[in-house]
Amino acid sequence: MALGDLMASRLVHSSSSSSSSSLPTPSLAAVNHQTDRVDGELPVANGPELRREDAGEEDEEGKAVALVPCLPQVVVLCEQRHEGFDEAVAAAAGPSTSGLVSKWRPKDRMKTGCVALVLCLNISVDPPDVIKISPCARMECWIDPFSMPPPKALETIGKTLHSQYERWQPKARYKLQLDPTVEEVKKLCNTCRKYARSERVLFHYNGHGVPKPTANGEIWVFNKSYTQYIPLPITDLDSWLKTPSIYVFDCSAAGMIVKAFLERLDWSSSSSASSVKDCILLAACEAHQTLPQSAEYPADVFTACLTTPIKMALHWFCKRSLLSGALDHSLIDQIPGRQNDRKTLLGELNWIFTAITDTIAWNVLPHGTEGHLSSKIISVGHCFYNTNFTCAELFQRLFRQDLLVASLFRNFLLAERIMRSANCSPITYPLLPPTHQHHMWDAWDMAAEICLSKLPHLIADPNAEFQPSPFFTEQLTAFEVWLDHGSEDKKPPEQLPIVLQVLLSQSHRFRALVLLGRFLDMGPWAVDLALSVGIFPYVLKLLQTSAMELRQILVFIWTKILSLDKSCQVDLVKDGGHAYFIRFLDSLDAYPEQRAMAAFVLAVIVDGHRRGQEACMSAGLIDVCLRHLQPENPHDAQTEPLLLQWLCLCLGKLWEDFPEAQLLGLQSNAPEIVTCLLSEPQPEVRASAVFALGNLLDIGSPSVNGGDDDSDDDEKVRAEINVVRSLLQVTSDGSPLVRAEVSVALTRFALGHNKHLKSVAAEYWRPQTNSLLKSLPSLANINNPSNVYSPSNFLQSSSGLSSHIGPVLRVGSDTSATGRDGRISTSSPIATNSIMHGSPQSDDSSQHSDSGILLRENASNGGLSYTRSRPIIDSGIYSLFISTMCSVAKDPYPRIANIGRRALSLVGVEQVVMRNTRFGSGGAGETSAPSSNIGMARSSSWFDMNSGISMAFRTPPVSPPQHDYLTGLRRVCSMEFRPHLLNSPDGLADPLLSSAAAPSTSELNILPQSTIYNWSCGHFSRPLLTGSDDNGEVSARREERERTALDCIAKCQRSSCKMTSQIASWDTKFELGTKSALLLPFSPIVVAADENEQIRVWNYDDALPVNTFENHKLSDRGLSKLLLINELDESLLLVGSSDGNVRIWRNYTQKGGQKLVTAFSSVQGHRAAGRSVVIDWQQQSGYLYASGDMSSILVWDLDKEQLLNTIPSSADSGISALVSSGYHV
Repeated sequence: MALGDLMASRLVHSSSSSSSSSLPTPSLAAVNHQTDRVDGELPVANGPELRREDAGEEDEEGKAVALVPCLPQVVVLCEQRHEGFDEAVAAAAGPSTSGLVSKWRPKDRMKTGCVALVLCLNISVDPPDVIKISPCARMECWIDPFSMPPPKALETIGKTLHSQYERWQPKARYKLQLDPTVEEVKKLCNTCRKYARSERVLFHYNGHGVPKPTANGEIWVFNKSYTQYIPLPITDLDSWLKTPSIYVFDCSAAGMIVKAFLERLDWSSSSSASSVKDCILLAACEAHQTLPQSAEYPADVFTACLTTPIKMALHWFCKRSLLSGALDHSLIDQIPGRQNDRKTLLGELNWIFTAITDTIAWNVLPHGTEGHLSSKIISVGHCFYNTNFTCAELFQRLFRQDLLVASLFRNFLLAERIMRSANCSPITYPLLPPTHQHHMWDAWDMAAEICLSKLPHLIADPNAEFQPSPFFTEQLTAFEVWLDHGSEDKKPPEQLPIVLQVLLSQSHRFRALVLLGRFLDMGPWAVDLALSVGIFPYVLKLLQTSAMELRQILVFIWTKILSLDKSCQVDLVKDGGHAYFIRFLDSLDAYPEQRAMAAFVLAVIVDGHRRGQEACMSAGLIDVCLRHLQPENPHDAQTEPLLLQWLCLCLGKLWEDFPEAQLLGLQSNAPEIVTCLLSEPQPEVRASAVFALGNLLDIGSPSVNGGDDDSDDDEKVRAEINVVRSLLQVTSDGSPLVRAEVSVALTRFALGHNKHLKSVAAEYWRPQTNSLLKSLPSLANINNPSNVYSPSNFLQSSSGLSSHIGPVLRVGSDTSATGRDGRISTSSPIATNSIMHGSPQSDDSSQHSDSGILLRENASNGGLSYTRSRPIIDSGIYSLFISTMCSVAKDPYPRIANIGRRALSLVGVEQVVMRNTRFGSGGAGETSAPSSNIGMARSSSWFDMNSGISMAFRTPPVSPPQHDYLTGLRRVCSMEFRPHLLNSPDGLADPLLSSAAAPSTSELNILPQSTIYNWSCGHFSRPLLTGSDDNGEVSARREERERTALDCIAKCQRSSCKMTSQIASWDTKFELGTKSALLLPFSPIVVAADENEQIRVWNYDDALPVNTFENHKLSDRGLSKLLLINELDESLLLVGSSDGNVRIWRNYTQKGGQKLVTAFSSVQGHRAAGRSVVIDWQQQSGYLYASGDMSSILVWDLDKEQLLNTIPSSADSGISALVSSGYHV
C-alpha cells in the first residue's frame, strides 16, 4: 500500500471543510472487477487492530473532528540478517583461531630453570683501572663488605644475592661462584645448562673487584692463587651457556660486553634468528661509563634495583622528597608486612610498583597486533646494530613469557630512572625505549610518599589498622572516565595493566570486572588489547571462584573473548571451565540474554573440539539444553529468542560429527523437542533449530552405507528419517536463512543415505505400470513454473509409493529389472518433462522445461551394486526427498538453488544448467554446462554422446528439439553403465559417489557448509551494552520524511489541480515494452520493468538512467508487480514474478550496487495453475498478500518471513487482481 492511499483510508476531513469537498473514505479495495470479488470486509486473521486514534471522534455537535494522520510505523527486512547475508557470511568467519588475534598468546611458555651467580669482588683490593672517591659507594647487597673479614663478607654477600633472586624465582636451581677462575666458570656454565636443559639460564656477573671489560668484550676472573686477572672471552661464555639465556652484567663499561655480544650474534654464521631472540642482555651502563660512586648509592645499585626494587626506590625517593628531613631512613628497612601479602604495607607497595612498571612498559612498548617487523637501531659503544623484533612479540616476550625475566625488566625500569639521575645509562638487548620520565612515575612517588608518611605510626603501633592506598581506586576511576569518552580512534587506556592487577584484589575485583566488560564491549580491537596485556590467565582462574556476584560479568567477559579467539576452548576444557558455564546455563535466576551468552561460550567450546564435546556431553549439556528448549508450562510466555537460538546452535555443534552425542540426542527425544521450534516467529531461531536437526544426521553411518545391521542402527535410521520428514516440511519457509540451513541439512542426508536414494532414482528408469504411475507423484510438475509443489502435498502419496519402491531396497544380484536398452524409460515419472528428457521419437512427452535432470548411478554390467538391504525404511521418504530437492534446485535465492543442485548431484540426479540461448526453428541448439558448477559432472549434448565414444547401451540417434521456446534445454538420451567409461574425458558420468561405505574426500569437499553458526557469532562481537550510533540518524531521517509525507498529503487534499500537465517523458528502451513502473515518493526516481524482468531505474528530471539490472538469470521470466517497501525509511524494491517468486532488493538506485535482501516463493506449497500470480503489500501490518488461479489468498508476514495465514476466497475461479487497503484486502 503506497503513502498516497493514506489520504483515502486513514484521514478524516475537518469539520470546517465543505461537505461538497469531502471525499468518501473507501475502506475496502476492489478485487478483480472483471470477474469475481473477494469479500473486502474479511480482515486478516491475527492482524493488528485499528489504533484508537484512527477511529473518528465526534464533538458535542456530532461533527467529525480532524484527526492527526497516522503513518505506518512498521519497518521490515532491516535486521542484521538482511544486511547482505552472503556478504555477512563471508565476513563472519566465526571465532578466529589464527591471524592477528593469535599474537596475544605467547608462542612458547618459558621458564628460567637455573641461575648462575658469579661475584668477582676481591674485597679489600681495588682494581688497577678504578680510582675511587672518598667517601664512595661500598654496599654490596646492602652489606658493608668492610664490616667483617673479607672471606666471610664475600660468602655473606653471595648468600644474600642468592636469597634476593630466589624471591623472584623460588623454583629455579641456583649455583654460586665467588671470585672464580676460568675453569670454575666453565664448569658452572656447563652444569647450569645441563640442569636447565631447554629452559632459560640466568648468568649474573658482578665485576666490581676486577678491571673493566676489554674492547673485545672480555670479562675478568682470577687465577687460582689470586695473583692475576684472567680474561674470559664472551664467545666462550656464550658457547658454554648456549640459549635460551639471560645475562646481567653489573660492572663499569658493561656496554663493551653488550657490543661484543651483538657482534657475535650479528656476524657469526652459526647463529640463527631464533638464537638471537633467545638471548637477553641487561647491562649496568654504556661502554664509556663508570658506575656511580656516590655514597648515597650502594656499590651495586644496578643489582639493588633489579633484586630489591622497593627498598632501593624508597631510599632514593626519601632523599629527594619533602620528608627527607623528618623521616629516619632506617625505618625503611622496618616496613611491616610481606611482599606477597597485599593487605600489608610492604605487600601493597610491591603491588603498586608492579602495576606502575607494567603500565609504563605497556604504554611505551609495541604491544598491539601489528604484523610488521619493528626495526630498531641500538647504539652500543658508538656502534649501531639492527634488532629486528616483531612488534607484537616484544611486550609478550619481555613481560609475559617468563616470570623471572618479567620481574627483572620491570625492575630495570626503576634502575633506568635512578641511575640516569647519576648520569649512568643502563642498556638492554632487546632495546627498550626511554622510560625514566614517564608520567606514571609521579603516581609511584605519590604512593611512596603516602607510605612513608604512615610508616612511623605503623612501626610505633604494630596493632594499628592498615589503611589501603587510594591508588587503585583512583586508577579505576581514571579508566572509567576513559570509557565514557574513549573510542577505537583514540589512544588506548593506559590503565589497562592496572585493571589486570586489580583483579587480584577481592575488594576491587567486581568493579574492575564491570569496567573490563565495558571495555571489551567496544569491539574486537578492545578484546585484543586486553588479551595482549595478559588478562586471559586471570579471568580463567576466576572461573574457579564461587562468588555469585561475579557470574554474570564473567560470562559476559568470556563471551567477548571467545567471540574473537576460538582457541581459548582448549584452555577452558583443560581447566574444567566448561562446567562453570553449564551451571550458569542451567540456572534460572539469570536473565535469558545472559544464559544465551553461556550457551554461546559452550558452543565455541565444542566447536570442532572433540575433547570439548566429550567433556560437555559427560557434564550433561544435552539434557540441560533440551530442558530449557521446552517451557515447563505450555501457556508460559515465549522464551527469549536469543536463548532459543543459541541453545539450538550449542546442541548442533555438540552433535556435529560426533556419533556418540548424536545417538544420545536421539535417545533423549531431541528431534521432537527441537522440531517444535521450526514454527517460531524468529527466522534465526528456526534456522538454528534446522542446524541442530541437521547435525543429528550422521553422514558416515555404517548402517546406512552398508555396515553391520543391528537394532541400535535401525533405531537411529528411523529417527533420522523422522528428522528428515520434519525438515522437508519447512523447505518453503519464507526466510532464505532458514531454507539455506534446510538445504544443507538435506544434503547431509543425501550423503549419508546416498545408496538408498540412488536406488530410488534408479527405479524410475524401469518401465512401470500405469497403476504405479498414477500412484507416484508427477515429478515433472515439481519444476514446472506454472505449478508449485509442497512436501505436504507429496506426503499424501508417500504411503502408496513405498509399497512400489520398497523392492528397490532389496535388489541384490537381480539385474533383469534394469533398463534393458540402457536408457531411461520414458514411462517412468522421473523421465517425464522437467526431470529427464528422453528421445522425442521414442516417447510421447510433449511438454518441456528449461532445464534437464541427468540421473547417474554407480552400476556394473547393467546391474545396480548393493552390499546390504534395509527393508525397514519407508522408501517414500527418498522419493519425497528427490522431488523436494528438485524444487529447491530452482529456489529464487541463488545460494539455496546451488545447494539443491549439489544435493541432487550427490544422489545421482544431475540438473544440467545451461546458458540462456534459444533454439532456432530449423537447427539444433547446442550448449555446454558451465564449468564453474563445482561438484556437478558435465554431460554431453545429444549428439556429443553418440560421437567418438564406444557405448555398450545407447539409444538410437534422435533429432534435436524443434520448439523455439525450449530455452537452454539439454537433451540427454542415453546413459553408459560401464565402469571404465564413467570416467571418460567427455565428462559424461564423472561419478561423485563411490560404492564405498564411508563418504569419500571428494564427497565431503562438495558438501555445503552451514552458515548460521558463523553468522550468529557475529552478534557477540558487536557492542551489546550500548545502542547503535545509527539509530539517532535513522530516527531523524524518518521524522523528516514523515513531515514531508504529511505535508504532501495535506497539500494534495487542498489542491484542486487536475492531472493534465506532464511531468516527464522518455523512452525506456524496453524491447517488449514497459510492464510495470513505480514512482519513489521522496526523490525524482522511477523504477520500470519489462516482461523479461529487466529492471531499469531512471531519474525523470533529466531522463537519465540510474541503474539497470536483471531480477534473476533464470530462463523462466515474467513480471507480476513492482512494489515499494519501507517508504519512510531506506526503501526496498519488491519485484514479483508471475510464477510467484518474490525478490526484494536494496540499493537499487546505486549503479551496480543492488543487493538481494531476500527471495522466496509466495505461493510455494499450493497448486497454482498458469502463470498469473498476483501480489500486494501492506506497510501498516507488514503483510504481503499473494494469490492467483486458486481459491485462497496467502498472507506472508515479512517481519517474521513466515506464512501467517491462508484466507479462503469466496470466488468460484482464480483471482486476477489483488489490492489491500488499511488492514483489509
